[in-house]
Amino acid sequence: MKSSVLVAAMSATMFFVTPLVHAELIRFHAKLNGLNEVPSNASPGIGLAEIEFDTTAHTMHVTADFSDLLGTVTVAHIHCCTPLPLTSTAGVATTTPTFPGFPAGITSGSYDQLFDLTQASSFSAAFITANGGTPAGAEAALIAGSKIGILK
Repeated sequence: MKSSVLVAAMSATMFFVTPLVHAELIRFHAKLNGLNEVPSNASPGIGLAEIEFDTTAHTMHVTADFSDLLGTVTVAHIHCCTPLPLTSTAGVATTTPTFPGFPAGITSGSYDQLFDLTQASSFSAAFITANGGTPAGAEAALIAGSKIGILK
């Protein structure tokens, strides 16, 4: 009898649980090599970057692994957007001159950072200005630009 009361109570409670909001996760992978640069070059450096946008939490998770650079790391950031993908030079969209905590002065390494896209500090000032003057406008532009192939 006690177990049936417990089951009934649990069942009744389940009707009052609010549903969880599910995030939309948008993932991009970028192969890092000299041939993918504009203009392309013969660098032996290689790497892989993954960018994940969470449109509910308004975050961007950036991971990168790289090796065999001819010189040492000086800056790292994301460029976005051009009117047509892969035409002209895209400005720097994210923190300038480099991602916070990105390892400098090395030829191989890795990076893993979560960015709060509600904060102006996640973007370059010029990118915010060019996209409505707010972090929300910058976030929308970065995601839209990414979807049309800038980060793929």
